[in-house]
Amino acid sequence: MIKVVIADDQELIRESLKIVLGTHEDIQVVSVASDGFEVLDILKRNPVDIILMDIRMPHMDGVMCTKAVKEQYPQTKIIILTTFDDDDFVFSALKFGASGYLLKGVSMDELYQSILTVYHGGGMINPDIATKVFSMFSKMSQNNYSIRVEDSGIKEISKPEWKVIQQVGFGLSNKEIAQKLFLSEGTVRNYLSSILSKLNLRDRTQLAIWAVQTGQTTKDFDYE
Repeated sequence: MIKVVIADDQELIRESLKIVLGTHEDIQVVSVASDGFEVLDILKRNPVDIILMDIRMPHMDGVMCTKAVKEQYPQTKIIILTTFDDDDFVFSALKFGASGYLLKGVSMDELYQSILTVYHGGGMINPDIATKVFSMFSKMSQNNYSIRVEDSGIKEISKPEWKVIQQVGFGLSNKEIAQKLFLSEGTVRNYLSSILSKLNLRDRTQLAIWAVQTGQTTKDFDYE
């Protein structure tokens, strides 16, 4: 029997998934939760095999909950089930240990098969998202892959922007960067937009690769 927890801030979605998955004899929906804190409370009382996790939830979102669950309950597998395919969410969730990332448009049969796949040790990523993920990993695995920027652009980067660049190199999401640097998420987004423009980079993936390759993640910008 596969023990499942459903985490989504929308009651209709939680209960609908509970009813549908409950029709399968090999799945037991142990409980439902509306945010990450409720998920952690459930896990203290009931060990589960799989969590179906939404990204956008109040109090503690799906990305931070994924991080907490994998740190405290590494055997528990997580499938992100959300309407968001933003790169920031995708890479953060997978980085923290999610085994699957599906969009809510998936059919119930596909969801069931994904649960079986993940339960047996596999991974499952929505095809639209997989293209982004494999492209990124392929580039980063190539030793000769490098990102080049003009010196003139580098000279325009401010100290606060260098700190943001460093955190992007660490793989942090906008929310994590905001929390770590005591900024609002809007400010982080504005910094990133400015940074990408100054360095003439396409996206945060290129920025992350450049930050690592040029050693920005090893510097202490508080003393520079």
